[in-house]
Amino acid sequence: MIVTLITGANKGIGFETARQLLDLGHTVYIGARDVERGEKAAAALGARFVRLDVTDDASVTAALAVIDADEGRLDVLVHNAGILGDGPLDGPTALRVFDTNAVGIVRVTEAALPLLRRSANPTVVTVSSSAGSFWAVNNPDRPEFHLPVALYSASKAAATMLTVQYAKAHPGIRFNAIEPGPTATDMTAAFGIGRPPAESAATVVRLATLGPDGPTGTFQDESGTLPW
Repeated sequence: MIVTLITGANKGIGFETARQLLDLGHTVYIGARDVERGEKAAAALGARFVRLDVTDDASVTAALAVIDADEGRLDVLVHNAGILGDGPLDGPTALRVFDTNAVGIVRVTEAALPLLRRSANPTVVTVSSSAGSFWAVNNPDRPEFHLPVALYSASKAAATMLTVQYAKAHPGIRFNAIEPGPTATDMTAAFGIGRPPAESAATVVRLATLGPDGPTGTFQDESGTLPW
């Protein structure tokens, strides 16, 4: 049985990713800050729930300890938790966005590494965004060109770079970042764009189910490797 942890998985792309991986036979742990919402999502899917706030070290440590005690390893980690950070462009908002979207990746990855090393096929997927791509945000033909989300874009650029650096530092574990495609979620409601989360989740699932010879250190969308 493949053991998978998905952060921020009580709704949106994370929830649909959990659904699809469960259908493939994974044991899925849904990580969420809100216990009530997380437990409700897990019950709806037949997944397991761990309280996990990516901005809180103690919460992350406790969540991985639960998985360690229950499973003894972790095969797939999906960094899905993220916030848009719209509103005032100021220091406190910037700290909050980077703490969730970038620093959270470091917290969870570092806590998960010992469990990932016990897997025969360890895989880490970062749900990033081409809103953090210099190529995309400077291309008038791309939707990212028009998105006024400076902090989100900058934090996702950091998320992708962290993924690449982790891939270089840990060649025995596959680390890849994904642009899931414009998706209709709570986060994007104000922009009125996007396709159903299940369609975007399929791009995450593809990277989450790579074989041992799959790529690492890449930034991809559903069509393949993206410029960055």
